Amino acid sequence: MITRSKLVEQLRDYQIRSQHKCPALTVFSPKPLLTTWDDVMVAILWASLFSALVISSYVTLYFRHYWVSFVIMCFGIFLPVRLRISRQVLARKKERLLPLSF
Repeated sequence: MITRSKLVEQLRDYQIRSQHKCPALTVFSPKPLLTTWDDVMVAILWASLFSALVISSYVTLYFRHYWVSFVIMCFGIFLPVRLRISRQVLARKKERLLPLSF
């Protein structure tokens, strides 16, 4: 049986999915949704930092500085993981603080 709460949940999910302007950039966004152009610019900044870390780790591997490359790769791995954790924390706070009311 379809209840009112299930319909509300489906509506909320649909609204969240329809608000994704740049789904590829949501990986590098600290917020769960890209709603403004400022959010998009922050995501582009984090994506460019990640790209710079990947390129610099390859360059240091080419010059055989293995420890430096290892440290840079650790930062490169830590960056998307930390952004994902911050998105999850913000989503939980938003879920708790903003109940949907009619």
